[in-house]
Amino acid sequence: MTAEPDKTQSTSQQSRFTLRQPTIEDGGSMWRVARDSQTLDLNTSYAYLLWARDFATTSVVVEDEGGSVVGFVSGYLRPDAPHTLMVWQVAVDADQRGHGLAGRMLDHLADTVPGVTSLETTITADNTASRALFSGFARGRGAGHEEIDLFLAGHFPDEGHDPEVLHRIGPF
Repeated sequence: MTAEPDKTQSTSQQSRFTLRQPTIEDGGSMWRVARDSQTLDLNTSYAYLLWARDFATTSVVVEDEGGSVVGFVSGYLRPDAPHTLMVWQVAVDADQRGHGLAGRMLDHLADTVPGVTSLETTITADNTASRALFSGFARGRGAGHEEIDLFLAGHFPDEGHDPEVLHRIGPF
């Protein structure tokens, strides 16, 4: 009899963080991390519960040594480009930043989501942290990195939303 594969992964031998797929029980924590980031567009708590259930295989949470979720990446495979992981949100609790967790989560997804050869995300021009994160990811993978205007300010029905630039990274 073979054991079930372990779906968790320590980020390093000495690390106090664990990366794993989210579960429904993590949806509330994902919502809290997004809310507390004060930079992400906050979705309803219901959306994070659905995300943790329906897109668990293309998303990841990071736990601290006490078992608390301190970050997440939510993503999905694009229906018209099934080898492309679209990253929806990346968030890490403020007191856990500086450990490279966001980059580790992206690497984890690139390494564990079957068939993924490229990644996409959208970023506003003023979000220097996200731009640096995804540029570093592309460099680390030796992958191309293309930026294309995708959603202009006029596309958004709510006033004051900044344009979103599509970042395409791949192949890797």
